[in-house]
Amino acid sequence: MIGQLASTPLTSGLFPKASGLYKKAVQHTMLRRVHDDHLLIYCVEGQGSFTVDKLRHSVTAGDVLLLPRGIAHAYQSSDDRPWTIYWIHFSGDKSSEFIEYLNSQQDSFIINIGVNSRLVANFDILLESLQSSINLPAFIHAANMLAQILTHIPLLRPLAKAQRMADKFDLELIHALMHSNLHQKLDLSSLAQSVNLSKFHFIKCYKELTNTTPINYFIHLKIERACHLLDISTKPIQEISFNLGYEDSYYFSRIFKKVMGISPNQYRKMRNSTFL
Repeated sequence: MIGQLASTPLTSGLFPKASGLYKKAVQHTMLRRVHDDHLLIYCVEGQGSFTVDKLRHSVTAGDVLLLPRGIAHAYQSSDDRPWTIYWIHFSGDKSSEFIEYLNSQQDSFIINIGVNSRLVANFDILLESLQSSINLPAFIHAANMLAQILTHIPLLRPLAKAQRMADKFDLELIHALMHSNLHQKLDLSSLAQSVNLSKFHFIKCYKELTNTTPINYFIHLKIERACHLLDISTKPIQEISFNLGYEDSYYFSRIFKKVMGISPNQYRKMRNSTFL
């Protein structure tokens, strides 16, 4: 069947040679010095490790391990937390191009994409196709499912990165700190310190998660509070400005107009006329 897949136009570019699922594979170990196919391992539970060029690397749940043909390697499951892995040996005229595509933004053999239910389902479909029948149509379907898996992985990489960042970067804590300090100035150093980051990395992480800067968001919170105070009270603009940490009411008015498009006085008049 492998020879037929290699010569059939629909599968010659990319096809699976062997695949499987090992659940909590205790004492699972493998050493491959010579091999003529590519290997993809997707760890969905537990952990393990692999060795290339005498360097050992860890594999955890959510990692894709991609080992191109011709690279001697060894891998093994953890004794304490044995891994559950999907694995596929694959080849084809275009298989190396798929490897290059997957490694285009990688400098290692590991691609972290998280444990994705849809990708797991696609692996199951591929395995079912190969196990349900030995006829060519089933293998053609499996080959196309393999292509779908390989092209899905790069789409998941940035999502996993954002999720990891969100897990480490407590946005709720930062926003709570902003809300509790609307009455005063709050510098970037204090915000960055709350999540144990440098100012540079703090701004970078915040912007990646929110598409704005922390200072811009803090200013919008202040102006939002200013609008509320203008709506419910007759406090002078100068007092509202001072209550929000702006000692210069003219500067406050300029910031307000930049955000709202009108001055605080115009906003108050407009809101008052609305309720008349």
